[in-house]
Amino acid sequence: MKRGNVLVREAMKTNPVTVKLKTTVQEAARLMKNKGIGNCIVVDEKPVGIVTESDILKKVVAENKKASEVFVEDIMKTPLIVIDPYVDIEEAMKIMSKCNIRRLPVIENGKLIGIITQKDILRLSPMLLEISREWSNIVRTDKSNQKVKSSPEKFSGKCEDCSALSTDLKSMDGRLLCEDCVDAFKDE
Repeated sequence: MKRGNVLVREAMKTNPVTVKLKTTVQEAARLMKNKGIGNCIVVDEKPVGIVTESDILKKVVAENKKASEVFVEDIMKTPLIVIDPYVDIEEAMKIMSKCNIRRLPVIENGKLIGIITQKDILRLSPMLLEISREWSNIVRTDKSNQKVKSSPEKFSGKCEDCSALSTDLKSMDGRLLCEDCVDAFKDE
């Protein structure tokens, strides 16, 4: 891990909400509503899947099924894609993007210890953008004792134009932009 990176464990929520395989969708939905969350981790001694609001809408409501008669095991996403707590959030963003998911359960030594979501990362984003700007303005001394402006090539965070999460932001005209917005900026 590079020095200065934010670890998943620093951004994750602890004590994620869990349900058993035979929990009804109605019970899971009520639990999500009461806790103000959009998912439940499905466990069978260990985490085996995840049920989200989207799963309930697409697989129960849209199919006109009765939520009190459908079990979470019938609609959960599996296999469960997880992350280690000591990985930096840039890697979490890459996994979420590659797998087209918004939540990653955090597993340490085979045990569920938390969950990190895109919202958690976005909440950190303003801070990360500020840190990235500071890094780009750092002046360092090279081997010949001459001051050289350090300028990292890539940043991770939220694009300041379109708000997309990216692991490849570039500094353009004092703003951090994703590749698409950089291309649009160059076309202007």
